[in-house]
Amino acid sequence: MTIYAIYGATGHTGRLVTAELLSRGKDVVLSGRDPDKLAALEPTGALGPAGTRTATVDDAESLRALADTADVIINCAGPFAVTGMPVARAAAEAGCHYVDHSVEVHPVRQLYDTLADAAQRAGITVIPSLSFYGGLGDLLAGAVARGVADIDRITVAYAVTNWKMTTGAVNTARLLFADTERVGFENGELRIGFVEPRNAVFAFPPPVGPRTVIAPVPFPEAFTVPRHTPVRSVEAQLTARTFEEEQAFASEHLDSADRADSEFTIAAQVLGASGSASGALRGRDLWRAGALASVEAAIRIAGGAVKSGVVSPGEAFDAPEFLAALADRDAFTVELPTGA
Repeated sequence: MTIYAIYGATGHTGRLVTAELLSRGKDVVLSGRDPDKLAALEPTGALGPAGTRTATVDDAESLRALADTADVIINCAGPFAVTGMPVARAAAEAGCHYVDHSVEVHPVRQLYDTLADAAQRAGITVIPSLSFYGGLGDLLAGAVARGVADIDRITVAYAVTNWKMTTGAVNTARLLFADTERVGFENGELRIGFVEPRNAVFAFPPPVGPRTVIAPVPFPEAFTVPRHTPVRSVEAQLTARTFEEEQAFASEHLDSADRADSEFTIAAQVLGASGSASGALRGRDLWRAGALASVEAAIRIAGGAVKSGVVSPGEAFDAPEFLAALADRDAFTVELPTGA
């Protein structure tokens, strides 16, 4: 019997992940720091034999006890600068696979730097940033880059409207844009230091069209994409309008139905010395898309189909096939170059 633990189960993403796992007939254990909120979740459906477990990031024993009950932990509790390493370390010590929704690049780097050897020794898979921002961009970039030789630049651009942020997302956004130690990838090298964001224009495919974007945004692609795709420069961008919309930072207490009303296009542009390629993902409800991605990954990991160690989404999976599987579950539509 495979047990899937959801850390941060009482939050919006955690609830979506739980619902998806239960809809696929999986056994889950729900975890978080608030026992009363966890208890309120139990009547929502059959949770399997594990039930609920209280665990906090400042109590290593509680996290280890959680990891001991599970085969895979899906960490849905942001900011991951706070939760990522404690939960992932507990998973590694217990020999439990780990997936998270990190949007912050520094926690992703920290997992690679700190847990790569331990994960290899334990024979477990650790995949950070299997999220909407970062994870889907990483997969799309890898899929579009297939067949393009001598790649100079990869740009991953997000056009998002009507994004209603959770409390965790608001806290994460504040950390991201206050960070002066940005991670970039230019001229074949990882670069860390302050980068002044600029306004640029990215030509999204119709019907979105050209949009003003913030460039770069500090998502993980600059760190993760070069791990699986030879490229000289990588940049992530986000439509400036996304953060100009009034509801983005004032929607922490909305219900799930209201929060599902976002629209998105993720576009990847790959420029090579002798050719180029582009592709896109389009859909509604970015929260659900990220939740489905993490569940799909966790189920594949539990089935033994993913190599051990700390790996990015594009390292772990065949990107076109993985994206097609999510499209089959109505996470989004996929547009890839012929032959990708």
